[in-house]
Amino acid sequence: MGNTGIMQQNILNQVLNDIDQFNLYDPNKDFDELGDEHAKEFLYGKRMSNCLHEFMLNPPAELQIAARAQHIGRWLSLRSDYPEGRAGYLKWRTDLGKKHAELTAEIMRKHELAESFIDDTCSLLRKEKLKRNPLTQALEDVICLVFLKFYFVEFANKHQHEKIISIVQKTWGKMSPEGQQAALALDLSDEALSLVQQALA
Repeated sequence: MGNTGIMQQNILNQVLNDIDQFNLYDPNKDFDELGDEHAKEFLYGKRMSNCLHEFMLNPPAELQIAARAQHIGRWLSLRSDYPEGRAGYLKWRTDLGKKHAELTAEIMRKHELAESFIDDTCSLLRKEKLKRNPLTQALEDVICLVFLKFYFVEFANKHQHEKIISIVQKTWGKMSPEGQQAALALDLSDEALSLVQQALA
């Protein structure tokens, strides 16, 4: 169970499985590295979990759940439902965090987990105390690593060079020194590596 001792491994596995089952309802599809098709947020959750375990030895249960549930039900709240511009974007992101936390809390309550544990997990999903809570920071690091490893090239192909560089710089600023070190160790494509190097120059 890692270093928490709060819950048994079988309970953790059931919670993670329930998150997966919810995300299988995502109508959007994505392809893994082998070319196999999956529900988009189901695949994202698996990637988050795998990256978390590569980044941190024995991550605590609340962090494992928050990583898997990072995009739970994301298709239920669309960016297009909010006004254009930065204010609309930030409101969408804030509401997403709350929705992810609510859906995950429902799953955890079904398994009769302690409310204090549920609160801690939901705090991570809402990105509270970033830079002050090491678990929130670790979650942010993993989010950034997954973006760089799996989604960055596709993103770069859709946007202007200046925006790409700006996004990489903002992503880098969100990461801890450990996260930045892990990012530099990723097996990135030549295209992605060149963009990262330009952003950090």
